[in-house]
Amino acid sequence: MSDESIENLARKLAESMPEGLRSVRDDLENNFRSVLRTSLSKLDLVTREEFEVQEAVLARTREKLEALESRLKQFESKNAQEPASP
Repeated sequence: MSDESIENLARKLAESMPEGLRSVRDDLENNFRSVLRTSLSKLDLVTREEFEVQEAVLARTREKLEALESRLKQFESKNAQEPASP
């Protein structure tokens, strides 16, 4: 998550506080920001770019697997049609 996203989320959380707590809004916003950064840093997340690269690798792997399965079926049907050797 980008710093800007964390800032926006912390600001929105602070703004959603009841009127009686508005006086401590800046402190709450700083605390929200700190908690969000700490919590997100502990998660095992990947960037969107890393995800898209792995998604492309998986798509190519699936294509290769489908091609190999098709070749195997052709091979099996060819062998099933041939008469057994004595």
